[in-house]
Order: sequence, then C-alpha cells, then structure tokens
Amino acid sequence: MTAIYDNEKFFEEYSHMLRSQEGLKGAGEWETFKALMPEVANKSILDIGCGYGWHCQYVAEHGATEVVGIDNSDKMLAVAREKNEFTQVTYENMPVEAMDFEANQFDLVLSSLVFHYIADFDALIKSIKHVLKAQGQLIFTVEHPVFTAEGSEQWVQNDEGENQFFPVDNYFYEGARDTDFLNTSIKKYHRTLTTYIETLIQNGFKINHVVEPMPSEDMRDLDGMADEMRRPMMLIISVELEK
Repeated sequence: MTAIYDNEKFFEEYSHMLRSQEGLKGAGEWETFKALMPEVANKSILDIGCGYGWHCQYVAEHGATEVVGIDNSDKMLAVAREKNEFTQVTYENMPVEAMDFEANQFDLVLSSLVFHYIADFDALIKSIKHVLKAQGQLIFTVEHPVFTAEGSEQWVQNDEGENQFFPVDNYFYEGARDTDFLNTSIKKYHRTLTTYIETLIQNGFKINHVVEPMPSEDMRDLDGMADEMRRPMMLIISVELEK
C-alpha cells in the first residue's frame, strides 16, 4: 500500500472526508460490515491498513483482548495512537507486503479499503492464512471490480454537469490502474470478482458472505450519496479458514 498518506497535502485533504471526521458512522458501508463481524470478545484481532484506528477501537470496546493495527503511514498512526484509549491496542508501522507475525496468532483479521492497493493478492492471502488460527476469519472491504475496471473511477457527465453514467471497461484485463483520488494520482490494482473469490477458495478459505454494501437510508441525503445507489462502489467478503 502506498505511503501517499504521509504527503502533507494529501493527508490534509483526507482528514476532511466524512469517514475521517466522524469515524465508522461516517462510512457508508459500516453498518453492513458490522453485521458480518463475529463475536470479538476475548479474541485476538489484526487490522491491516488500520488508518486512524477506528476498527481497532471498536473491537477493543467490545471485548477483544489483543488488537494490533498495522499501517505504513506515520501520520495515520499518529492519529490512531492519539485516539487510543485501550491498553490491549497496539499500532505498528508495517507495510502490508512485509507483514510479520507469529503463525496462528489471530482469531480475526480485518481490513478496510486496502487490498486494492496490493499488487499480489495471492501472496497477501497466504500471509493472512499464516497468521490466522484454525477456523479464524477474515473480513475485508475493497473497491468493487465494477468501480475499478475502467480506471478513472469518475462519472461521465452531461453538458449540465450531471452524472450521466459510470464507465465500465476492460473488466477482464486485471492489473494496475492510475486513478485520481483527492486530486492526487494513485496506483490501484483491478482484479475481477472471480479472482477475489477463487484466490480465497484455493488458499483454504470457506466463503461466508459476499456483499455489495449500500449507504444506509439515513445517509442517502448526504452530498453524493444518492449516486452511490446507481453502481456498486465497494465489495465486502467474509471468509473462514478451514485448517
């Protein structure tokens, strides 16, 4: 995952986003994500790409006994540490690709909007499998393949500046996409739904849920949220390790 979040200008832009200011309740997918989470009390949990640490705080509040959040952004981790109120939560600066933990260390691995920054999804899943206990679970969100396929991640607008349609192209051509996010060029990796699912199955995971989250009804009046009902932006996958 890129360390673009340590860029002063980009980090400032990101800090103004709704999910940055309001935490989990400002994330349109949170209610769906929360409903898929197992009981976390007395569990050991890893949050990959923890950002501000919202998910770490949530699971600690609900009884998790060990919570580790990793991210490769010093600025993100500084905010996470400042917000942290729990002794069982620790944060480490660690690139996802260099993740290094004991085998069978965690009951649950969480990740939110990180895996589409990772070039080698199979290697990532193998690393997660290594750190999970038997029957351990992985729940993650990524940008939906429909959203990432064409690359621009921008609506096509009519002459009046209204969103006319969202482009989908080159769906089966997986690989890097250069997109614009918060006025900054960002490299992401597009992969098909088949690749996500089959990679998990081939690495010994059982699929529990595959969900395309929608903004909750109370968020659809917010700026831009109504258009989120016109095409999927995110994908949530919940799996369990069979070993």
